[in-house]
Amino acid sequence: MFEFLPKEVREGLEAARKRDLKRKSRLRVHTDDEIFPVLRFWETGFALDAENAPHLRGLVDLYDGSRHLYQCLIVASDEDNGQMVYEFKRSTVAKDKAPLDFVRDVNAPIALLGN
Repeated sequence: MFEFLPKEVREGLEAARKRDLKRKSRLRVHTDDEIFPVLRFWETGFALDAENAPHLRGLVDLYDGSRHLYQCLIVASDEDNGQMVYEFKRSTVAKDKAPLDFVRDVNAPIALLGN
């Protein structure tokens, strides 16, 4: 459909589409000292803007605004339509408290009240 438009108009539409995707998404990928906005996210990976994203590999953190969602081990898979696609090797949900190292008895009382 866009083949009949002049090159400048197509580039302008593509730039506007990328800008809109960046505004809509609150998801961010945090590496050691850099932050990249996520354009698309799905169960097995995510996509970043190919112009600004390096070929990331290794451990990254995925945030929704200021909330830490996942700690991910990723690898760059390919470039698709101006987006760099990354696949998860491992994706672990981030917890806000340490896991218990014992089994909690569900029938045990939580506290005992005194006289």
